[in-house]
Amino acid sequence: MCVTDTIIGIDLGTTNSEVAVVRQGRPQVIEIEGSRLLPSVVGISDGGELLVGQAARNQYGLRPERTVRSIKRRMGEEEKVALAGQTYTPQEISALILRRLKQAAEAELGEAVGRAVITVPAYFSDAQRQATRDAGELAGLEVVRIINEPTAASLAYQTGGEARRTTLVYDLGGGTFDVSVLRQEADVTEVLASHGNRHLGGDDFDDKIVEHLVAHLRSEADVDPTGDARAMARIGRAAEAAKIALTDAPYARIEEEYLMETDQGPVHLSLELARSDYEALIEPYVAETLEAVHVALDGAGLAVSDVDEVLLVGGSTRTPVIQQRLEAELRRQPRAEIDPDLCVAEGAAIQAATVAGQRVSGVLVDVTPYTFGTSAISELNGELYPYTFIPLIRKNTPIPVTKSEAFQTVHDGQTEIDVTVYQGEDPDALNNTEIGAFRVEGLSDVPAGNIIVSTFSLDLDGILHVTAREKRTGLERRISIDNATARFEQDEMAAARDRLQALTGETAGQGDTGPEGELERRAEELIGQAQRLMETVDAEDREDLVNMVETVREAMTKGDAQGVQKAADELSEMIFYLEA
Repeated sequence: MCVTDTIIGIDLGTTNSEVAVVRQGRPQVIEIEGSRLLPSVVGISDGGELLVGQAARNQYGLRPERTVRSIKRRMGEEEKVALAGQTYTPQEISALILRRLKQAAEAELGEAVGRAVITVPAYFSDAQRQATRDAGELAGLEVVRIINEPTAASLAYQTGGEARRTTLVYDLGGGTFDVSVLRQEADVTEVLASHGNRHLGGDDFDDKIVEHLVAHLRSEADVDPTGDARAMARIGRAAEAAKIALTDAPYARIEEEYLMETDQGPVHLSLELARSDYEALIEPYVAETLEAVHVALDGAGLAVSDVDEVLLVGGSTRTPVIQQRLEAELRRQPRAEIDPDLCVAEGAAIQAATVAGQRVSGVLVDVTPYTFGTSAISELNGELYPYTFIPLIRKNTPIPVTKSEAFQTVHDGQTEIDVTVYQGEDPDALNNTEIGAFRVEGLSDVPAGNIIVSTFSLDLDGILHVTAREKRTGLERRISIDNATARFEQDEMAAARDRLQALTGETAGQGDTGPEGELERRAEELIGQAQRLMETVDAEDREDLVNMVETVREAMTKGDAQGVQKAADELSEMIFYLEA
């Protein structure tokens, strides 16, 4: 197998690492065992087998002495690390991770790979950068270039251009945090200042949840799990899962049955964690990162108003409160169109392709061009206002996407609520465009504060599904809004049709630009979605889909617009149910 001319891009991360390559002009992150994220963990099993990635990560909770993680924090140090009774340099451990990434790239490309671009934090010293090069060489890779992670992120976003721009890159990963201020002009990217903490990241967020769960067990079950490695491993995994769930939902349910065995019998962990409580737990960490933002700006000699854009890098930036606080501090919405876990690897691949003389088209993502939300009684301009706009899906969010938020009733015995869906950016909902509304009736007759969870789901076809669910009973109502990302006001739609008809010479009755044509196109799109779903659902659901598709087609054949509308709505509901 001869060595290819392809140069791969690698993000060698503290918690996870990725490898990417440019194919057909676009960066592609390569999957490894079903995931594009390779845990940066190395281990040796009890049987002497080398473990790299997820298998090593799974072993860590029970065999920490036979497992090494977060080795990136040790790069550049002379002290060796212990692994299964032996000692190894940080470069050697990192080389095993790089070797696994290299193998994955070769399997994908079908040929040997010998060269790579590897990213490092902007604050890495010369010793740390040289250690990274050494690790690459040990893995059988010629490291043709070392580039800073914020620079790689900016390449993925293609934030360059002839005009001078100032970009702030906020990079919060699993194990490290740094913020960098970049000056970009034409093809030159200069790091003006960096600041951060090599021991702050999503792992610390997990630890705060773990502390919360341990305190709960001590209080409610009168047990201390900290001496039980297996129990603590399960608690750690549950904490991470809850953290991820709270990215898109206001509550996360943590259930670990038979967590421990005591003289009094088995111990079960059952707890609901609210996003607000989680945010209170991590508040000191969030505040520290915001302080670092201002330190970096001061180091660059710049003010907040000098920043043209803010890029989010690292999986922990998905935490909603971080995005909210950054937007408030910097007075602009951070960009997160590209997967924050992957954008550094994609940027590395773009740099690698450039070195190899390839032409690169950049990263292609589907995003929503609008913000969607609802209204609630909240503070606006210092006063309580009943139509304050509450965004759930922000513009430039990659789609498909689902987001949930919790609201509360304001009156005792309130048994119904109205849910209005808006599109726009104004903090006053009434200044935005209303695109849908529905009423939830039959709520529990309870005091004010009854929790209603609203969920917005936007699919690739631009259909927005909105549900409102009473948390205590599960009572739910929903609405589907077609073409939510491409809606016109009625007057604008009519004016647009008039302009098009003037250009094409068609009369109002020609073509299929009218309501019947739109309905038919929507029905065809739903049929296509249903056919794709048939390959993944069980036999009973497949039969239901087949019957619904036949009903839609029969109505279309008869020219029964009302029948098509009804059948299409039912099919849309079924698709939403199956995709949820």
